[in-house]
Amino acid sequence: MLPVILALCAAASNAFASVLQRRAARMVPAQKAFRLSLFLALIRQPVWLAGIGALIAGFAFQAAALAFGALALVQPTLVIELPFTMVLISWMFGIKLDRRSWAAVGVMTAGLATFLASAAPGPGRHPPTSALWLMAGVVTVGTMIGLVAVARLLLTGAGRAAVLGVAAGIGFAFTATFMKESTSIFESDPGALVASWELYAMVLAGLLSLFLLQNALQSGPLVAAQPALTISDPVASILYGTLLFGEYVRTGPWIILEAAGIGLIIYGSCLLSKSPPIRAHARASSAARERA
Repeated sequence: MLPVILALCAAASNAFASVLQRRAARMVPAQKAFRLSLFLALIRQPVWLAGIGALIAGFAFQAAALAFGALALVQPTLVIELPFTMVLISWMFGIKLDRRSWAAVGVMTAGLATFLASAAPGPGRHPPTSALWLMAGVVTVGTMIGLVAVARLLLTGAGRAAVLGVAAGIGFAFTATFMKESTSIFESDPGALVASWELYAMVLAGLLSLFLLQNALQSGPLVAAQPALTISDPVASILYGTLLFGEYVRTGPWIILEAAGIGLIIYGSCLLSKSPPIRAHARASSAARERA
């Protein structure tokens, strides 16, 4: 229960961070996309710095959750970040969510509960070997480069935001693998953590994922970037957890219920991203930015 509570706290913090960072990112000219000048422009905005503070809090809650629970348990719980985000948007911008939006939140919650109850994720049976780390790194980096290339060369607006959101979600999931390994090293020998490569890999992966997230938020509406980020992170994390750490997830007939749970999460995310009140606000914000 404790890992789930900590993961819910991380999801709430991340949702607050997403709303604040999105608000700041939309004020930056499109020409700064994929450049370090994007960060230089953002760092001068207090609202973005507040978002980073919330992100750091989420990072701390997530690390604590991973110290007590499996990757395949903690990361899927973070999908609650999406409903939290939409509720925060409605509260901060005075948007009244309709029945369809609340139904989508209910569908996502039911999907998460179904998945966790049927999968019953358990702790890992072994630490990752060097060969597994290398294989995971090559596949992850290759996938993210491919997604970024597609987003930059072939897409604009909401499509670009969604694809970059997927890339950022995969990056944050990979960051979580280093985070989990770092917490294990710290528990066994705190002094060894500073000398471990996993700590620095976590920092590098986290910064690169954050860079992709800022570009996703700057490229298009939050309702396009956030669902893509929220869905890709837990799906990738389940794969990392089972393949890298040998975490336990039920198989056999349980796979049907697990797939149904994931399906409900995806369906609820799509419904929520199409919420008429939130999409109307996104269109109004984009129009205001273009006039400015």
